[in-house]
Amino acid sequence: MPTLLNFEQRQAYERDGYILIPGLFDKEEIGYLRTAMETDEQIRSHFYDRKDETGAPTKMALWNHPGDSAYGLAARSNRVVDTMEDILSGEVYHYHSKLTAKDAYEGGAWEWHQDYGYWYANGCLFPLMASVMIALDDTTKGNGCLQVLKGSHAMGRIEHGELANGQVGSEEVRTTEATKRLETVYAEMKAGDGLFFHCNTLHRSDQNRSPNRRWTLICCYNAARNDPYLDHHHPHYTPIEKVSDDAVRLAGAKHADTSVSDAFMNKSYAPPEMKKVGA
Repeated sequence: MPTLLNFEQRQAYERDGYILIPGLFDKEEIGYLRTAMETDEQIRSHFYDRKDETGAPTKMALWNHPGDSAYGLAARSNRVVDTMEDILSGEVYHYHSKLTAKDAYEGGAWEWHQDYGYWYANGCLFPLMASVMIALDDTTKGNGCLQVLKGSHAMGRIEHGELANGQVGSEEVRTTEATKRLETVYAEMKAGDGLFFHCNTLHRSDQNRSPNRRWTLICCYNAARNDPYLDHHHPHYTPIEKVSDDAVRLAGAKHADTSVSDAFMNKSYAPPEMKKVGA
């Protein structure tokens, strides 16, 4: 199946470092994905909190191998993988996926960061990596939607360090200067929309102080030719088995196979090479 991106969208991704695809998954499909992630014990038993500086938590669950669950099939679907292979100009593999759950009134904020700011420390030589955020709920300014700094991927990797709250953030002075020159875009999304973004695109989000929760599925990919030179908590190159775009609909709200529970991580992770910001 060809990429979802037309010529103009591909150009926009290269220029801006992200592209929003409305209706990446339709209402029926997103219903299955949402139900699977709400009811799957594998998700619930592997939730952990990442707190912001005020102590407000974002619940997260992270897994390395997609498997045959509804959300694993979404990550392996032709529409997603073929588009990623277009973006990264060659074969890709599943690096990991995660659920980020900002519950109503209490979901925490995320500081400015680049994903490659810490994937770099995992032995990935090149920024041949990207993610797609799939909205399980409507995401708005009010419930803490993703914010992206338009064109920031062109800056290359910025130094990152561990913040006092345990999050990993980009170097403050350089990031502040970037926000003065580049546009901050609030990526408001309807449930089912997908945001593809470059691993060097600076992004953050605010707390959720609304009555509406904000759950998103984020699937991350690495180019096959960018196989890490270090062993770490995410997988080396593992060929991805693509599935047809009707796989989610056919599977329904399918849960993860309990025999592959080791694909899930039990807690958050920060690379040991990271230093405290300001240290």
